[in-house]
Amino acid sequence: MNTITITKKDEIIMRLVHYFITEENYTPIVVRGVKDEVWLENSNAYYKIIRINSNYIHNNEQFRVDKMKVKNVMRQIKKKTVSLSMKTLNLFLDMNEEVKVENDKNIVSLVLDTGVSEEDVKKIAVYFPSIKEKLIQNVEGLDLILNVTEDINQKTEKNNRIFEATFKQKKIIVTYVLLIICVILFFLTYLFGKGRLDAMTLYLFGAVYSPAVKSGQIWRLITGTFLHAGLLHLITNMYSLFLIGSQLENFVGKKKYIFIYFVSAISGSLMSCLFSEAVSVGASGAIFGLLGSMLYFGYHYRLYLGNVLKAQIIPIILLNLFLGFSLSGIDNFAHIGGLIGGYLSTMAVGITGKSSSSDRINGWIVLVIYIAFLMYMLFR
Repeated sequence: MNTITITKKDEIIMRLVHYFITEENYTPIVVRGVKDEVWLENSNAYYKIIRINSNYIHNNEQFRVDKMKVKNVMRQIKKKTVSLSMKTLNLFLDMNEEVKVENDKNIVSLVLDTGVSEEDVKKIAVYFPSIKEKLIQNVEGLDLILNVTEDINQKTEKNNRIFEATFKQKKIIVTYVLLIICVILFFLTYLFGKGRLDAMTLYLFGAVYSPAVKSGQIWRLITGTFLHAGLLHLITNMYSLFLIGSQLENFVGKKKYIFIYFVSAISGSLMSCLFSEAVSVGASGAIFGLLGSMLYFGYHYRLYLGNVLKAQIIPIILLNLFLGFSLSGIDNFAHIGGLIGGYLSTMAVGITGKSSSSDRINGWIVLVIYIAFLMYMLFR
């Protein structure tokens, strides 16, 4: 008959892992070549990495080597998650008292050599205040294993449901409706006007035109984004809308998608009116808003979309902005306005399972200030 032996270190690790996963939304990550260590990651936290090391550190040289190893792992995770900066809380469970513990710019090292006592909890509470109330303390042995396993399984199951609901293929409707409206209006400019290249026809159909908007024709901020000046212009924008819009609608849901699209369209049109008095049309400002939204979404899911973020979304944004400034006839200010509007509106409505209430509140505050500032500058 086999018996399960639970060491003091094992109990300490279980208590800490339970707290960081269930209360601070960290997830375990696999790091090759390590032994007797636990690595946890939360890309939205201040300390994106929590590392728990139960190996014995017996001298200063070993501590320095250990720190180098941590930095190497951090570089790998930083690259994978497209993080500009990364801070690690490095917890040691077994260290010689003579070792001189020094903090690095991005690595804070704590020695917990008394079994996560009240003193140890105070050390961690400097960085995670809720650990004082949330850390499991009065359960030991097999009961501790059962409690920790059950709580972590429930947390993992909840996260899995959110992940599946987010990335599950859904029926795309809103994107197709937007496409149809743009195509219908394109042909209507021929049936009831002189075509898509005639400025007066586009104006009569509701093109974005700064003097008209300033005079009170606010609807042009939206109607102009459904008009297009030329078949190539229409095809290019509709193809982009189909590719980007269908993905974003699937990820964030129809209601949030509609909000993001129209805020992006309005933001792009406002920016266009601020810097140009020419007649402007096209869905590209709103489409740039969808790219901005994908940028925000991809950042929060960068463990899964890190390569997409680096290889597709960011290069597409930069390339199109570069072309906008390089070629004539492109309203790049509308693109920039749409990009900002899309990012901020997504921050306001939030990403299910990723955005906290404070993130959404901050998003709404910044978005309202941003739109109000554009309106003020335009109508002052």
